[in-house]
Amino acid sequence: MKIIFYLIIMGISAFATTLNELTEYAMQHSTVVKQSQAQRDLSEVKRKESKVQQYGEINLVGDYTHYNTARTLAPLTPTALGAGAPITTSKDIFYAGATYAVPLFTGYAQTRQIEISNIAKQMSDAKMKLTKEQLVYNVRSLYVSVLAQRQILHAQIAYAKALTTLRKQIAYEVKLGKKATIDLLKAKSNEQAAQTQVEVIQSNIDITKATLSALVGKKVGKLQALNIKVTRPQYSVNRLYAEANNLAKVQVEDMALNKADKTIQKSEASKLPQVNFSSFVGKNYGEDIATNEWDNETLWQAGVNVKWNIVDFGKRDLSVQQAKIAKMEATFQKEQTLLDLRKLLSQAVSKIKQNYAEYLGNVSQLKLSKKSEKIESVRYKNDVSTLNDLLLAKSQTQLVQAKMIESRYNYQKSKYYLEYLLEKGVNE
Repeated sequence: MKIIFYLIIMGISAFATTLNELTEYAMQHSTVVKQSQAQRDLSEVKRKESKVQQYGEINLVGDYTHYNTARTLAPLTPTALGAGAPITTSKDIFYAGATYAVPLFTGYAQTRQIEISNIAKQMSDAKMKLTKEQLVYNVRSLYVSVLAQRQILHAQIAYAKALTTLRKQIAYEVKLGKKATIDLLKAKSNEQAAQTQVEVIQSNIDITKATLSALVGKKVGKLQALNIKVTRPQYSVNRLYAEANNLAKVQVEDMALNKADKTIQKSEASKLPQVNFSSFVGKNYGEDIATNEWDNETLWQAGVNVKWNIVDFGKRDLSVQQAKIAKMEATFQKEQTLLDLRKLLSQAVSKIKQNYAEYLGNVSQLKLSKKSEKIESVRYKNDVSTLNDLLLAKSQTQLVQAKMIESRYNYQKSKYYLEYLLEKGVNE
C-alpha cells in the first residue's frame, strides 16, 4: 500500500507545474511583458525614424493651374528671346516632376536627436528588464502564497478530522454517561468552525490562483512544492548597495541624465544657422493657344537655402532653460532612486531576519504546544481538566502550526523580494 501511495504522489507531481515553468511561460505570454515589448519596438522605430531623416526626402509632385491670361511653359530668358524660336503659351498648364530636399546643417540638432533616440531605445531595453523582474517577483510571490495556503489547508483538514474523532469519542462517552451533553455540543461547535475555516482557506487558494492565472496568461492548475531551506541570513546592506550602479533601475536614471544633456545641446543648436538643399526636375505641359497643339518644357533647378534666426525675443533661451530644468529633475530623481534603493534593501534584509526569527520561534512553540495538547488530552480522559482546556490546547497547536507554515513561506517570499531589488530574478 505504501508503494502504491508513493506512486500516486509521484504521478501527481509529474503533472504539476513548476515555478520555473510558470515564470518562463509568463515572460512569453503575459500581457504586461507584451506591452513593454510594444513600447520597446516603438522606441526602435522612432530611433530609425530620426536616423533616416538626415537623408532628406524625395517627393513626386504635380499641379494644374488655369490662368486668365496666357503663360509660357518655361520662363522667358534672354537666350530664348534671342533665338527667335516660337514660344508656347497656354492658359491651362500642367506640371509633373520630383523634388529632393535634405538638411545640410542643422546646428547639430539632427545629430543630437539621433543620439537622444538611441538613448531612448537603451532606456526601453532596461525598462523591459525591470518589467520582467517585476513580473517574476509577482509570479513567485503568488506561487509561494498558494503553496503556503495549501499547506495550511492540509493542516486545517487534519485539525478538523481530529475534532471529528474527538466529537465521536465524546458522543460515545455521553451514551455511556461518562461525559456531559454540554461537552458534545462544544465539540460539535468547534468541529463546525474548523470545517468552515477549511472552506475559507480553500476559497482563498482559488482567489490567489485566479490572480496568478491572470498574471501568467493561462489557467494555473496543480503547483509543484518548493524545497525551502530556512537558514540564518548573512547579508550586508552596504555590500549589496555597492552593486547598485550595475542595476538597470540606476542605469535608467543615468540614461535620463545623458538624455537631458543631449536635449540641452539640441535646444542650443537652434541658435546656429540652418542650411538646407532643395532641387526639382519635371515638365510643364500645355496646349499652345496659337497652334492648338500640346507642348512641353523640361525644367530643373537646385539651390541652397540658409536661415539664421538672429532675434526671437528669448524664445530659444527659454527652450534651453526648460531643458536644463529637466536635467535638474533627472539629477534629483537619480539621487532619490539611490536613497530609496538603500532603504528598500535595509527593509528587505531586516524582513528576512525577522521571518527567520519568527520561524524558529514558531517551531519551538509548536513543539511545546503539541506536548501541551497531549497532556490536556490525557487529563481530559482522566476527568482532571475540562473540554475547554483540551479544545483550547488543540486550537493553540493549530494556530501555531499555521504561523510556522506562514513564517516559513514568508521567509522565502522575502528572499525573492531581495532578489527582485537586486534584479536577479530573471536569467538572461
